[in-house]
Amino acid sequence: MTDGPYKADETQLMSSLGYYLTKARNVLVERTDRAVKPLGLTAQQIGVILMLSSRRANTPFELSRAMSYDSGSMTRLLDRLEKKGFVVRTRSNADRRMVKLELTPQGHEAARQLPSLGAAVLNEQLRGFSADEHATLIDLLARFIANGLGDGVGAGCALEPQQHSQEKASARTPAEPGDQ
Repeated sequence: MTDGPYKADETQLMSSLGYYLTKARNVLVERTDRAVKPLGLTAQQIGVILMLSSRRANTPFELSRAMSYDSGSMTRLLDRLEKKGFVVRTRSNADRRMVKLELTPQGHEAARQLPSLGAAVLNEQLRGFSADEHATLIDLLARFIANGLGDGVGAGCALEPQQHSQEKASARTPAEPGDQ
């Protein structure tokens, strides 16, 4: 093990980084759930909608890998989205064993609305943060995630370098008065 700020005999739950990361994720998921509820979606489901909309995945296997879900969890998630009318499954013409996923018109409409809902959620969560603090937070979390990638953990989570650089640059754009 490497040296670091935590000592086993001194670590307390309420001062643990793991506690704060988990709590932050839970707060963000809860806020996102409230924001997407009028669309008939949950925070967990919007990832599938956005991945299909951006064409980053179009099979259950690709989605599972990209979102770090096991195949059983992904199947249940897709079942719910299909039942709600957001997604359809079809067999590939080239290989009948392969299932292709497509958004329905309702799914495309949700995908169109999600960026503005997501931006509103994140802006509310970042209320009071300066542009520099936001950029620092993104940078620190990207470094934290990258430390887990060397051993194969979290490979589906990291920002692509170009995406990270673009987000970092846009985060440092000076805020307009009233944006905070």
